[in-house]
Amino acid sequence: MKIVDKVKAAAPHWDKPLLLEAYIRRDQIEYTKSLALLKKLLPRLKASSPEERDVAADAYSCLGSNNKFLGRPKEAVQAFRLSASLSNSNKKACGEISNALFAASSVENFSAADFQELYAEYKKYLADIVPYPKKFYDHEKIRVGFISANFQWNVVMSWSWYFFNGTFDNKAFTVYCYSNVKEPDKVTELFRKVVEHWRDIQNLTDKEAAKLIQDDEIDILFDLDGHTQNNRLRVAAYRPASVQISGIGYMNSTGLDCFDYFLSDVYCAGDESYFTEKLIVLPHSHICYESPIKNLEPAAAPPCLRNNFVTFGCFNNFAKVTDSILIAWKRILDAVPNSRLLLKHLIFMNDDGRKFVSERMKSLGFDLSRVEMRAFSKSHHLVEYGDMDIALDTFPYTGGVTTCEALFMGVPVVSLYGDRHGTRFGLSLLSNAGLGELAVASYDDYVGRAVMLANDWELLAIFRKNLRVMVKKSLLMDSERYIREVEQAFIKVLNEARQAE
Repeated sequence: MKIVDKVKAAAPHWDKPLLLEAYIRRDQIEYTKSLALLKKLLPRLKASSPEERDVAADAYSCLGSNNKFLGRPKEAVQAFRLSASLSNSNKKACGEISNALFAASSVENFSAADFQELYAEYKKYLADIVPYPKKFYDHEKIRVGFISANFQWNVVMSWSWYFFNGTFDNKAFTVYCYSNVKEPDKVTELFRKVVEHWRDIQNLTDKEAAKLIQDDEIDILFDLDGHTQNNRLRVAAYRPASVQISGIGYMNSTGLDCFDYFLSDVYCAGDESYFTEKLIVLPHSHICYESPIKNLEPAAAPPCLRNNFVTFGCFNNFAKVTDSILIAWKRILDAVPNSRLLLKHLIFMNDDGRKFVSERMKSLGFDLSRVEMRAFSKSHHLVEYGDMDIALDTFPYTGGVTTCEALFMGVPVVSLYGDRHGTRFGLSLLSNAGLGELAVASYDDYVGRAVMLANDWELLAIFRKNLRVMVKKSLLMDSERYIREVEQAFIKVLNEARQAE
């Protein structure tokens, strides 16, 4: 912070140093301190010049991300929309509306009409893009291009690895990767080695990247990111491929006309009014889980047997934790005497985050002596599932990889689902793992199912011993079946598109 202090001393009325400090505080996971700085800054901001508009746009973007991380998604959506309206570039404005859409996934009762309003805002910032005329190609093999910023140690790797490791029928398909990875890691290098055609688009403009895809004559372009960080949806807006699909890395519609389809399954496919794309409904799961850890065994027994009390847990991103789900967790603790709640996430890395969450939970009536807040640790992450008996999912933005990890480590997960696609992911994961009865449609049933499990320690011991074997043999990890179903879907949608022309 010394550099920022020097700049502020030299120019005390200049807004940029204060904004810089707010961003630094945010990146250090000091969200409330960052918000305090923004509270000072925002009232004095003007937007009479392009430079002032840029500063204001960045300030509201910082405000949005702080609110998102603190579990205030409504406030985050509002701030990101303001940032977009102040942005001088369409590209940046699109990024802010993507941020708003991502945050909206955690807002309860965010209607299809609410989403459509945000989609309309996004499309407004595509005015500078002229799509290419649609082309179809007569290739010997179907060319499938995957575009993502997440070809690295990431959720996408755990769910889509089988697209790239040779499981695809190489007699019928050729795989291309369009990588927007900012900071490549060992996993990026692994992707680069196994993929037949690797294209780095990180330093290309949207138009240049789209031209590259068009020149590669891609039959099917699959966007793995949706409205997540560093997406390249504006590349897809040029319509560089014959058929364009989104899904896997983002659980809701893109809302963009340039995408023809969205990859889903029979469990996630709920109210289709939320979608602008046509759903590809796979008969089982629309993802296939691949655990990065092969040699780590689950704990021998559930911790309740050694502790003499039940520990509920949630290792999900705390930005997904709404007051409604917290109230449900309190009801569960109240119904199970002496039980504990174990929470783990980056927000608990320092006193700032722990204090904020403690005050929030205390205001809802929690006995904090029964709550443990644990900082995220990558090296011991999976081992720490041995400290919980039952995992509690978030809602309306459910867990994904954390649900798979818990099951893989022998921990049953209780999940709540609604009508919107993104709220039903827990239902899909649990159903495909053979545990569909642990996914429920109401808060009362969510509480009841968790309490039922907590009262059956023998069942918890059986889960701990057998759940990994069960999951490995389930549809959730059946890579051959999954890829064959995806291949059939790709062939079908490409034929449909050709016939429609």
